[in-house]
Amino acid sequence: MLLAALFADENGEIFDAPDFRAMGRIGRDDMVLNLDDMIPLPEGATLVYLPGRTAVGGRGQREAVIRCNALAVAALLPAGYTRTHLPAFKKKADAPVLPLYGYTAAALYRDTIYVAAVKSDDNDKWCPSRYNTSDFKKRVSKVKKQLRGNRIVEQLAHCSLKWHCCTAQNLFYHRWEAGIPVSPACNANCIGCISLQSSECCPSPQSRISFSPTPEEIAAVGTYHLSSAPEAIVSFGQGCEGEPSLAFNNIAGGIQLIRRQTNKGLININTNAGFTGGIRAIVDAGLDSMRVSMISAIPKTYQAYYRSDYDLEDVKQSIFYAREKGVRVSLNMLFFPGLNDREEELKAWIAFLDETRVAMVQLRNLNFDPDLFLDFVPLQPGKSLGVKVFLTHLQNRYPNLLLGSFSHFFEK
Repeated sequence: MLLAALFADENGEIFDAPDFRAMGRIGRDDMVLNLDDMIPLPEGATLVYLPGRTAVGGRGQREAVIRCNALAVAALLPAGYTRTHLPAFKKKADAPVLPLYGYTAAALYRDTIYVAAVKSDDNDKWCPSRYNTSDFKKRVSKVKKQLRGNRIVEQLAHCSLKWHCCTAQNLFYHRWEAGIPVSPACNANCIGCISLQSSECCPSPQSRISFSPTPEEIAAVGTYHLSSAPEAIVSFGQGCEGEPSLAFNNIAGGIQLIRRQTNKGLININTNAGFTGGIRAIVDAGLDSMRVSMISAIPKTYQAYYRSDYDLEDVKQSIFYAREKGVRVSLNMLFFPGLNDREEELKAWIAFLDETRVAMVQLRNLNFDPDLFLDFVPLQPGKSLGVKVFLTHLQNRYPNLLLGSFSHFFEK
């Protein structure tokens, strides 16, 4: 029994097309999907239709449009799943730019929706049912009273209630990893930034913090969370801010104040690691872990995405210094099927990992319109190995390297 293609009508209702084989895409190349490529639709995933993009499927030996007015369908995966194929479609000339989501190929098999993905981490802590609960607004009010006047708490309340940010909500649930946004500025101009976008892209899904918290504000939130929350982590570098290392004076001062009051929990930074001077100051203040955002280990490809005023050598120097000081370092690998898994990329990743010896690679689906992304970031000339093959190569070469999707709590 073959995987059947899906399509949506103009009202957004989704149907299957049993006479058409489901297709997906890697980079710019469309291909028929096989059951080995797929897993059942995970809990928390959603199906969406793609405006201005006509649904296609395999018929005989060729790709064909299902119907002239049939819209392409994609899945949006929950955290902890890495997509292996993009959705295939025919883009119309007047198609709008897609919002910043990670679009994944989907199909129907034996009356069950399947998606082109692999499970990359245990997502129990990040399951949607654990967030936005009926008592959440009361929890927000309680913490706002306990930390009255703290601008970080006000920001996190806004992010929790308007954008439903999980790390923001964790502060009010008093558990696990909670974000502490600190920096309104950035030293990169990422095409996939979710808090600030240039006019040639698309609207940002959330707004960036507009103030610089003081060390005292940082310490109040950090101490509150770390002192008693289970498996507590506080993280600088959130979706509602720029590059946290640019606020190194305030962060370093905040860490020092926190550690005068509690030794519990972990202090983490999510960073592009391009400003080594700032990273050094934050590390010296008592940082426990650092997650470095990367999309490619090839300088030209890296710059095409980050458009930064630093380079990959600066990133390496930050990692070297952090590891030398005992900080646990992870990479946040922004993943796009047909980019990261190319032959040249694998070679570059191996060279980078051989040098840096990071503890973990966290796989994150890149949230971006696939066609627009490839207009910005040209692919290397070699072939794509496929996501599963790429990940197998990494795991075989680095058996002690942890592959996942989230920052994990660890005992210091």
